[in-house]
Amino acid sequence: MSRKIRYGVVGLGWIAQAAMLPAFQNASENSELTALVSDDPVKRRALSGKYDVPYSFDYGEFDDCLNAVDAIYIALPNNQHREYTERAAQAGVHVLCEKPMAPTVADAQAMIAAAEQHRIKLMIAYRLHLETANLEAITIANSGQLGDVRFFHAINTQVVEAGNIRLDPKLGGGPLDDIGIYCINAARYIFQDEPIEAFAMSTHDGDPKFDQVPEMVCGILRFPGDRIASFTCGFSTAKISQYQIGGTNGDLRVDPAFGFESDLRHVLTINDQTTERVFPRRDQFGAQLVYFSNCILNDQQPEPDGYEGLIDLQIIEALRESTKTGSRVLLEGLQKSARPHLEMELAYPAIKAPELVNAADPKGNSDGE
Repeated sequence: MSRKIRYGVVGLGWIAQAAMLPAFQNASENSELTALVSDDPVKRRALSGKYDVPYSFDYGEFDDCLNAVDAIYIALPNNQHREYTERAAQAGVHVLCEKPMAPTVADAQAMIAAAEQHRIKLMIAYRLHLETANLEAITIANSGQLGDVRFFHAINTQVVEAGNIRLDPKLGGGPLDDIGIYCINAARYIFQDEPIEAFAMSTHDGDPKFDQVPEMVCGILRFPGDRIASFTCGFSTAKISQYQIGGTNGDLRVDPAFGFESDLRHVLTINDQTTERVFPRRDQFGAQLVYFSNCILNDQQPEPDGYEGLIDLQIIEALRESTKTGSRVLLEGLQKSARPHLEMELAYPAIKAPELVNAADPKGNSDGE
């Protein structure tokens, strides 16, 4: 096939406006922005003009959008991912869905079933599976340079203002789902394996905004070979985005590790010799578009597919159970054959943060910074 994949962007909140819409410029080799879907007419009008988008629809017109596109990018609240994935699949439209894939394992399984039944591609937007700093970390961890890798520890925190949808459990909110998933997924791709046991605890500092979701969650995952991954995620402390991999010969610190708005950095120590490497900020969202469009055009299964998203949710549900019971939870039967690797790297120039229209980042900044 020698054509571009036509995309509809469904949901025009912070992540869509700050990162995905401008990324189509870098992805123009095989992707084009064709439609916007939102119930906010101000957003639709302003963003359609800014990005020269030919079609825009409200949610009641979603079926009309599906007739105009080949694929959709879902940037809706987590509790709506299943509905819009199933509707797209029934129309034969491919789906790039933001993470977490869904609020529950049952929802994720239904999304996979719909994609397989209707033979569409379903990719979960694990942008770091294509990003150089994290792919290099995978290579280092599995190269023998660190010796026998024994532990992984991650921290992913930020301040979330009251009223943000990330604090609403009905919309699939909470720190474990929203940012803890980065730590869980990174542990899996660094170890190139799946955990067999989970334990977690959560905290509430008394702030009313945490009446419905935890302020902070700390988790421990046991992997085969008695390797341990631990992490802390939360919505009440300053922005921290890092992980450390420890082995018998040395360690690698990636700090920052998970973001898309700044450079990422490695600090590698082997036998007491330390080197640093900075990875310039890149357009991680344009890379996702190019990769997914190539999968569609070449009829290839995306590596971060529905099963990748499902496994993270199975782990998250086990961690939630552990916070309630105070006990360890066994994880059985988690299997994933394809893993991210350095050959998947796609690097595109960083994009300038755009002005937002009726949207704000988690801290309430309307400019997306």
